[in-house]
Amino acid sequence: METLHGNTTGLGSAENKALRALYRRTVLPREVVSPALARELTGLSRQVGRRIGLLIDRQGKVDKVVVGDAHRVFLPDLGPRRAGAARFRGVRLVLTSLRDGRITEEDLTDLVLLQLDAVVVVQARDDGLPGPVQYATLLPPEAGDTPWRVESRADVHGWDEDFGAFLRDLEAQFARSPQLRDVEDREGAIVVGITLGNRRRAERSLEELADLAETAGFRVVDRELQNRSHLDGKFCIGKGKLEELLIRAMHLGADALLFDRELSPSQLRNIAQETELKVLDRTQVILDIFAQHATSREGKLQVELAQLRYTMPRVAIMPRAMSRLTGGVGGRGPGETKLEINRRRAQERLTRIERDLEKLAKGRATRRKRRTKVGLPIVSIVGYTNAGKSTLLNRMTKSHVLVEDKLFATLDPTTRRLRFPEEREVIVTDTVGFIEDLPATLVQAFRSTLEELGEADLLLHVVDASDDAVETHLASTRAILADLELDDRPTLLVWNKAEVADAEALEAHLASEGGYAVSAITGQGLSTLLEEMERQLFRQRARDAADGDDTDDETVAERTA
Repeated sequence: METLHGNTTGLGSAENKALRALYRRTVLPREVVSPALARELTGLSRQVGRRIGLLIDRQGKVDKVVVGDAHRVFLPDLGPRRAGAARFRGVRLVLTSLRDGRITEEDLTDLVLLQLDAVVVVQARDDGLPGPVQYATLLPPEAGDTPWRVESRADVHGWDEDFGAFLRDLEAQFARSPQLRDVEDREGAIVVGITLGNRRRAERSLEELADLAETAGFRVVDRELQNRSHLDGKFCIGKGKLEELLIRAMHLGADALLFDRELSPSQLRNIAQETELKVLDRTQVILDIFAQHATSREGKLQVELAQLRYTMPRVAIMPRAMSRLTGGVGGRGPGETKLEINRRRAQERLTRIERDLEKLAKGRATRRKRRTKVGLPIVSIVGYTNAGKSTLLNRMTKSHVLVEDKLFATLDPTTRRLRFPEEREVIVTDTVGFIEDLPATLVQAFRSTLEELGEADLLLHVVDASDDAVETHLASTRAILADLELDDRPTLLVWNKAEVADAEALEAHLASEGGYAVSAITGQGLSTLLEEMERQLFRQRARDAADGDDTDDETVAERTA
């Protein structure tokens, strides 16, 4: 059926008929637009005083006729695009312009978001004849900073290029693009940060999110940090910036937007609906990493508990269809909505997990009692994620705990024995790493595990001395320890990765904070650290034995320079 799309209100019957007749026009597959069709199109555009658009397929047939207003054309829904980042829509958009014949930002946005073969704008002169022409086609990511190329022609005559051959060659370029063909089959992602003031801190946090994304299995293709005076209630960032991100996502082959802050349920829904991309916030990325790295039954249950606590308030963002009544005779109420069923089932599962974790906690308490009876001192390694805690454990105990240059590579606690001279042994435990703005749901889910740190006779607070954000990491870890009421535990501060740290900066840190500079890779400074650990652990125990008192009244101060 020869349907006219768009702004058809006020058109006369003769104008309607003339516009419908455009469906019977064709162009050769090698042509972008024929001079005859261009003349007819610009003449009609001047006659009705509106912009007109034609969607023409690769066989040269007119697929849709769209009528706009004097300034722009609003395209109808074109349905899903062809599969594959290297495949275009298979139609070009030919538009008239009642002004200067130049391609607008809206035209370019349509080109990218709809993956059109091309956008062609023909000026409709005052006499109705076609004037200058501008046309735009897509570019592969490595071909330029913008996802399009715009060229101009003086008129529609003398177009010598074979448009069909040009498109086939362009699609071949996209197919060969290394950015659009990730051999590791990972999803591309753009990480997005919003700062309301402290840009430097926001930049560090965004870089950390990029590292988190890589650990989660994403391929970070771009970063965006926006300065705002306040957050947008609907999209968190402005709608214009969101549209810009969507264009870049299409250009770079990104499948997901990752936001460096927690999004509200409505913001998640609005951004996903507007972009049709996967949308995750910082909390979801961290939860995903934890889910990948949990190996023990307790670890998996703790992660699932955190996921449920995060997800349950967001069940309401499901489509309206999920709220239709189910149950009741013949579909009548009273019955639960699907939304209510989902919430109830989630709550039931959450309750079961909490019961299971309570049982596992009792088992841990029993094991702690056994360790206490044996009388071995306990040392717990804490610190920011990827500070080298597992590497330090391996170096001290000559064990082979998994070590990866990834955030949260260690999730389940690992316990090893460390032997000192005179047949004296201690238990050393490696725990999950901390991170700035650690999601509250994770802290709650892992609280029972983290509270075991309270059983430690000594904490080794490991920091990455080579990291520019070391002061932030140090403060974040101390804040979490304080939240767990562990800030009064005897603690030794360990500046790890001394072999790659800036020497002057490391000396300054030691002077201001105290502690021990070590390298878990080379063993540098390790003997001094072990001597201090032995002194702290067994000196106090000897003193307690002499006093006949099992309590520990002394807090081990962090060594000062």
